Amino acid sequence: MPEGRKSQSGAPHFPAREEIERALSERHTPEVQRKLSAARAAVAGLGGLGSNIALWLARLGVGHILLVDFDRVDLSNLNRQQYFLRHLGMEKTAAMTELLREVNPYLDVRAVCCRVTEENIPELFREWDYILEAFDRPEEKAMLVNGILEHFPEKTLIAASGMAGIGRSKAIQTRKISEHFYLCGDGCSESAPGAGLMAPRVALCAAHQANLAAELIIERA
Repeated sequence: MPEGRKSQSGAPHFPAREEIERALSERHTPEVQRKLSAARAAVAGLGGLGSNIALWLARLGVGHILLVDFDRVDLSNLNRQQYFLRHLGMEKTAAMTELLREVNPYLDVRAVCCRVTEENIPELFREWDYILEAFDRPEEKAMLVNGILEHFPEKTLIAASGMAGIGRSKAIQTRKISEHFYLCGDGCSESAPGAGLMAPRVALCAAHQANLAAELIIERA
């Protein structure tokens, strides 16, 4: 059984799996939750975008989640990423796994602490139907997008571009680029002095990505 909060007797305590599943089904309806529970989604990058995306997928009850990142949590992450002081120095994959298990300890969460490269894309994402790109650097975003489109054109790819600064909420859009490729963001905002990556606007873009993933899972399953 997953480890959890200690009861007065000192034993770990969580609601039973059936209780959590019933609560999700009551909110989402049983048929919708069945589709979400069966879905397999990968989050590539666990910064401002990916840490939000991963938590929302877990709260939805997406049953199988892959977390991929090579980095560790540091103080500069806390202005926009879903980590806490207790996570400083931890691998982001480990910290995010801990957070997801606090939401739902029965999810199938797999974590791979590595840098995504052109060479390891086929192995990392072979088993995953929905891939959510959440990298910081444009060259890394392009590398992942090109790799997925080359190796797995049938998979759903949801990427992001343009979410720096604050305000202009309505400029964050979701666009369909090709049959299985979607892009969220305003497509132009880059981080610059006075217009860096801030939690509200980054989270708006992450919400577009997670919301689209949920929509497609429910419509297609």
